[in-house]
Amino acid sequence: MTAQQPIFDPVKFKETTRKQWDSAAEAWNRWGPLLTRWLGPATELMLDMTDVGKGSRVLDVAAGAGEQTLTAARRVGPRGYVLATDISPGILGFAASNAKLAGHANVDTVVADGERLDAISAEPFDAVISRVGLIYFPDQNRALVGMRDHLKPGGKVGAIVYSTADRNPFFSIPVGIIRRRAALPAPLPGQPGPFSLGDPAVLAKRLADAGFHDVRIEKVDAPVRLQSALECLQFEQESFGALHQMLAGLSPRDQDDAWAEIETALGQFEQDGQFEGPCEMLVAAATR
Repeated sequence: MTAQQPIFDPVKFKETTRKQWDSAAEAWNRWGPLLTRWLGPATELMLDMTDVGKGSRVLDVAAGAGEQTLTAARRVGPRGYVLATDISPGILGFAASNAKLAGHANVDTVVADGERLDAISAEPFDAVISRVGLIYFPDQNRALVGMRDHLKPGGKVGAIVYSTADRNPFFSIPVGIIRRRAALPAPLPGQPGPFSLGDPAVLAKRLADAGFHDVRIEKVDAPVRLQSALECLQFEQESFGALHQMLAGLSPRDQDDAWAEIETALGQFEQDGQFEGPCEMLVAAATR
């Protein structure tokens, strides 16, 4: 007898997500230097593909602690403008403080649900970007339509997402271990999750269905380089709220056992005193 697929509740999912990012905010911000090394090249490509340059107006959706927000702010310069949004006020507070510390007077932050961007009142933008955020929206079409509506005619949307699970074992191995130990069914097609847009054809269709054209998708090799499998485990424990959400039904001892198994499994990517976790991102851009 197979287990019944639980009913997905998007409202509960988003509320849990908000709480998780509020809780993980300090850690995610603290791991900023790793994010720069890991996702920096993909971020620069996304900004290239969306024509972000001096004087551009940019909307950053699901901005987190704002590492990519600051990259955009440096590009647009004092004549440009970046508005960073996130569902979590806790993590967005770090984006605001980081922008202030960096001297970027051209950055504002607004707490906002990425699926309800119509609540934001702002002049149209030249580009709307989202780095590793779109995958976690229950209604990706609504989010993309909202992004499109905030663009000037001819403006561009840019997104960075994980490709397929087999190309991202640094993350998919922990997900698989936890899913097995917690007896969790695989997500249904269309449900949010780290690999929900990993197929370029699915990502392209999402963009086209939201009214975009001239869709372009590039694959970027983005290995996660750290000192050890233990350090990678620490990064994921502290920063990946989705893993904690999946573990929530297990006892503390069973959670500890799961993390121990994950560390052992990640050890395969440690060699000669260095850890290199395979990761492949998709960078997409499309035009309103």
